[in-house]
Amino acid sequence: MTLFLTLIISSFIITSIAIVPFINALYELKFLRQKQNTHDFLGKRTPIFDKFHRQKAGTPIGGGILLLLLMIIIFIITFLWLKFSNLYISSCFPIDKEISIIFFTLISFGFLGFFDDLKKIFNLGEKGVFGLRLRYKFVLQWILAFTIGFFLYFSLGIDIINIPFLGALKIGAFYVPLAAFIIVAFTNAFNITDGLDGLASGLLIICLFAFSFISFQIFDTPNTVFIAIWIGTLIAFLYFNIYPARIILGDTGALAFGATMAVVGLMLGKIIALAVIGGVFIIEATSSLSQMLSKSIRKKKLFSAAPFHLLLQERGWEEPKIVMRAWLAGLMLAIFGLWLATM
Repeated sequence: MTLFLTLIISSFIITSIAIVPFINALYELKFLRQKQNTHDFLGKRTPIFDKFHRQKAGTPIGGGILLLLLMIIIFIITFLWLKFSNLYISSCFPIDKEISIIFFTLISFGFLGFFDDLKKIFNLGEKGVFGLRLRYKFVLQWILAFTIGFFLYFSLGIDIINIPFLGALKIGAFYVPLAAFIIVAFTNAFNITDGLDGLASGLLIICLFAFSFISFQIFDTPNTVFIAIWIGTLIAFLYFNIYPARIILGDTGALAFGATMAVVGLMLGKIIALAVIGGVFIIEATSSLSQMLSKSIRKKKLFSAAPFHLLLQERGWEEPKIVMRAWLAGLMLAIFGLWLATM
């Protein structure tokens, strides 16, 4: 517990010191959100989204780049210190393999999101790697997710899911596509949710505190250390990301954090609890998916606007009000998910 709290405080202080110069550098480099005409997965315009997000143009984008770099550096320093201090490190899996999978997820999905950020920042055309269309990026997400699912199954030997009240269910190789689906689902769910100032980052902090309780229970030091560092950097970032945001996470952070959140949850062995703890992300993604399917199949909208936070905006809710109430909903879902994880 002392190490956990120390890492939260340390990573918070380091990120707090680094983030203001980083924001200034983003202004100098003109890494700013541009006015854009947004399209959905079907390639159709989304004028309601553009209407409510027009005022965010000019905000520095790329907070995820800083957070990823700091998380990796602080984690490496921490583990080198633990190793040379000869402190006991407990883990449910081979430590090197567990750490490798976490950081492969963080970095690979971060790079995928980084190309999207560059395209948005500099208004790059639909050519070359910077012009990857949404459907191709979706395919790349699945390729990465299946790769990670493969490593979870073959390297860590995870092939069970814990079902509350029923216990562990062994599913064998079917775990690989299931893990891939969960990773892709949370990657896009987080990205969809990251539409209002402070919404996704605040919800993620709540989810990570819930994960830390589970990690403590199973004595998984690598996961606990990683979660603590992640929480500390996010709290410092959230200070500048709440309404009105001075910096935006960007796709680099959104894709990396969504995928890594899923992988951490999978390693903790609580898939059902993961879905409940991240319930607000699921609601956001489901509302957006339902809207797209309705427009594709029925040729008309299911909702006047989607995802759910955009529907609330369209109905007159102010942005801070939506975010605060989403955090409260996320807190109760996290408590309920933790309760399920103990069953």
